Amino acid sequence: MIIAGIDEAGRGPLAGPVVCACVIMPMEEHLIIDGINDSKKLSEKKREALFSQIKELALAYSIIEVDAKTIDEINILNATKLGMKNALESLSVKPDIVLIDAVKIDTQIAQENIIKGDALSYNIAAASILAKVHRDRLMKEYDVKYPEYQFAKHKGYGTKVHIEMLKKIGKCPIHRDTFIKNFVDKSV
Repeated sequence: MIIAGIDEAGRGPLAGPVVCACVIMPMEEHLIIDGINDSKKLSEKKREALFSQIKELALAYSIIEVDAKTIDEINILNATKLGMKNALESLSVKPDIVLIDAVKIDTQIAQENIIKGDALSYNIAAASILAKVHRDRLMKEYDVKYPEYQFAKHKGYGTKVHIEMLKKIGKCPIHRDTFIKNFVDKSV
């Protein structure tokens, strides 16, 4: 049986895309990558190392970004579902079943939705690492483009510094209007 795992990174930030990853990992015991876990429980250094290993060993994987504009248009839950569906459909290998961290998507492929799946499923945990590392790298690129927001430090989340910069200079093109409406001047 071919099992895929799907997870996302970036549902809560005020800026940047939500990133969804889908991965099919080999399940033979000698091919299991030691240390794969929910990306939030791993150090950045460990995630980076695992990211390369996962991509190298995966039978198939895909990573999809859904931008802030789309998030504002269809809401974060629907943007997440869209990203997850597109990630699944972008795989080069069709799985028999897909395990998803707590979200149900519209697909003909059998699915199991697992609460806290990134801590319970090897495939979902691998997908969580792909999504998190990809998104963190994107936010570091945005930090170079928009240095005043310090995206490399907070990855777009609503930290004190980020909110202060929103109030001081307003938004930039990667901000989610529906998430920042309480922090920015309406005339900006």
